[in-house]
Amino acid sequence: MAYRTAELPPVELDEFSKIPFFERMKMLQLHWVEEGFGTPKQTITFYAWKIFFYGLFGLIVAGAFTAGLEFNNIGGWWDEPILYQKLMIWTILMEILGLAATCGPLAFHFDPPIGGVLYWWQQDTLRVPPYPKRLPFTRGTRRTPWDTGLYKLIVFWLVMMLFLSGEQVDGLPEGRAGVMPQWALIVYCCLILTMGLRDKVVFLSSRAEQYVPTLLCFGLFSNFVDMVVAAKIFIVLIWMGAGFSKLQHGFSCTVAIMVQNTPWVVWDKFRKATVRDYPNDLRPSKLTHFMAHVGGTTAELVMPLVLLFSPWPWLTWIAIISMWMLHTFIISTFPLAVPLEWNVFFMFCAGFLFANFHAGSGYGVGDMDPVLLAIVVCGGLAPIVLGALKPEYVSFLVGMKQYAGNWASATFSFRDKSMEDRINERIVKSADNQIDQIEPLFGKEISEIFIQKALAFRMMHPMGRMHYSALMRHTPSLDDRVQREGEFVSNVLTGWNFGDGHCIDERLISGLQERCQYEPGDVVIAFTESQPAFNKKVQYRVIDAAVGVVEKGWYHNDDAFNTQPWLPDGPIPHTITWTRPGYEAPGVAYPGAGGRS
Repeated sequence: MAYRTAELPPVELDEFSKIPFFERMKMLQLHWVEEGFGTPKQTITFYAWKIFFYGLFGLIVAGAFTAGLEFNNIGGWWDEPILYQKLMIWTILMEILGLAATCGPLAFHFDPPIGGVLYWWQQDTLRVPPYPKRLPFTRGTRRTPWDTGLYKLIVFWLVMMLFLSGEQVDGLPEGRAGVMPQWALIVYCCLILTMGLRDKVVFLSSRAEQYVPTLLCFGLFSNFVDMVVAAKIFIVLIWMGAGFSKLQHGFSCTVAIMVQNTPWVVWDKFRKATVRDYPNDLRPSKLTHFMAHVGGTTAELVMPLVLLFSPWPWLTWIAIISMWMLHTFIISTFPLAVPLEWNVFFMFCAGFLFANFHAGSGYGVGDMDPVLLAIVVCGGLAPIVLGALKPEYVSFLVGMKQYAGNWASATFSFRDKSMEDRINERIVKSADNQIDQIEPLFGKEISEIFIQKALAFRMMHPMGRMHYSALMRHTPSLDDRVQREGEFVSNVLTGWNFGDGHCIDERLISGLQERCQYEPGDVVIAFTESQPAFNKKVQYRVIDAAVGVVEKGWYHNDDAFNTQPWLPDGPIPHTITWTRPGYEAPGVAYPGAGGRS
């Protein structure tokens, strides 16, 4: 997908790199409000066709290899449980191969357009163990024959499952094609959970937190009613967990950015109405707060409960249509990292589970075995509660913080271009740094503008403002260094990026340092954690690739939200709680480092 027809900010291309860093950021942020990311229409067309073929081939595969699903009676598939299961397996396969989310130019995969399988199929690529100090046999950051073999087995197993026909279970309505064999579902869950102990990147790419709980229930429960009610409970917890996580400042920022990037929003006044006072105040406007917390958060917190407990089909359909509208809006914005297939599948789930198996027709919460109900509710809530209260322990995906604008994230600051180039020279991977992927096609100046548009995007969220507040203290000058969005560094190093800053914390950086052998100051990373529930203190830390963590502290999310994204008043206040003995920050000292108590 070319950028030749992309929208560029009003600047002489050869002068862009000479503009002071924060002036550059303001210019790019203003341009984001006006044009979004600025991608050409061909890029959007690519994703529209991608969604179409995902759905088309999913149905073809499900129908071709499943006894009882006949192409001359596609209308009869609507209430077949095995269709739901096959489409779930198909979606997982697309995700774990890298063909779904984080595919293509909106995820900064240009050449090649995917990561995923190209990385995880080969040895010596970087992996990120979740708990290397606590779990035996998981240390190290190199992908071994064991890791590649396990990945290949998972892919093979998913493909094999698409060929399986259904089996009958207790409580399944007569005339149905059955459900997938339980042994196959259990084996897949065991395989992906084992992979999760070795490499969280592959585990998260499969969206295991979304699908494994439901697959386990279909694999372990003996009664069909228990299976379906458990599936309904899990999808309700996903929606509501996501809704609860959005009760903070970051979500309004995310909605403003998504609307500004929406290709069908052609009204300049509406784009600018998403911020308080363009071009002077780019914080979200009252209109944006309304769209975020009435149209979005309220829908995710209220409508799922209606779906789960509604005794009337007409009310259930109102809730289904509401959730369809929510997911359609998300798809239409074509967000960065583009989790489009996930949204399409959840639209299908909303109609399939709650229209076919209505609470008033024997598929209500009260119809489930009480012991299993308690296990499902507690098991579903546990990671969400942990992610809300102690976000440092789990991925934001496990904590159900989709689209919340409240993620762990990081920004990398390289001493110069040669330090970034060292990644190409010394890391086993399948793609060069993004700037090197697109520079031969579009020139250095245009490529750098779009790479830095990602930095402006991050600073339009509260956590990005803290990143540069920290980097100002720990680097001599931002103007003279190469800044890169951490999610895109993850893209190059691991083959996957979906907003999870834990993929690029100390665990990955130690592997990067092992291979690249940086000197102190060559690569400095500002890392921020998710904001915990009921607490506006957000933890941050600064990591020098050659030294390790050099500083820890916290900042108040109100301070980050209330300043302009280009930091015209200087760094946001923050409190330093720990500094590595003997370390002195080489950047500018300023009064704001005292923070608020």
